[in-house]
Amino acid sequence: MNTTTSKTDTDRTAAMAAGRRQDTNRRRQKVLTALTLAQNAGTEISVSAIARSAGVDRTFLYRHRDLLAQLHTSATQPTTTGSSAPTVSRASLHADLLAAQERAARISARAQHLERRLSEALGEKAWKESGLGSPPDIDALHQQITTLEQNVLDLRLQLEERDQDLTASRAANRELMAQINTPTPRR
Repeated sequence: MNTTTSKTDTDRTAAMAAGRRQDTNRRRQKVLTALTLAQNAGTEISVSAIARSAGVDRTFLYRHRDLLAQLHTSATQPTTTGSSAPTVSRASLHADLLAAQERAARISARAQHLERRLSEALGEKAWKESGLGSPPDIDALHQQITTLEQNVLDLRLQLEERDQDLTASRAANRELMAQINTPTPRR
């Protein structure tokens, strides 16, 4: 009884192993078919998408490294659609994403710069309109004050010169008057 039982158990075990291999081969074939269809259709190639399409669990792909490597290789290759449209690969999409992120960063920096300039301009305008700030032409007013002060000094010098001339003229006038008013001896 011992040899018959062990032979029956061995036969059952062999049948179970063969059934398991057949199931694994059937699921592998479904994964390969789903991968080929995804490549031809130009649809997403990822572990989740292929597992869903093939009707297998994602862990099946992770247990079979050769299928996983083939999936990752296919994901990086350009799609081969039947149309004349340009093909898109994962690498080109990644490059486009990086370029878009850099462009967004530049636009954000530019927007911050423009916001700062607008804020400064509005602040300056509000300061001037409030009357708290100095007038915009204060430099021109300072120059005009300096010019007028110089003119005043020039006019004072001219006035002093004329006063000196007038004083000299008066002195000469008094002297002449004194000479005229003094009696001269008759001859």
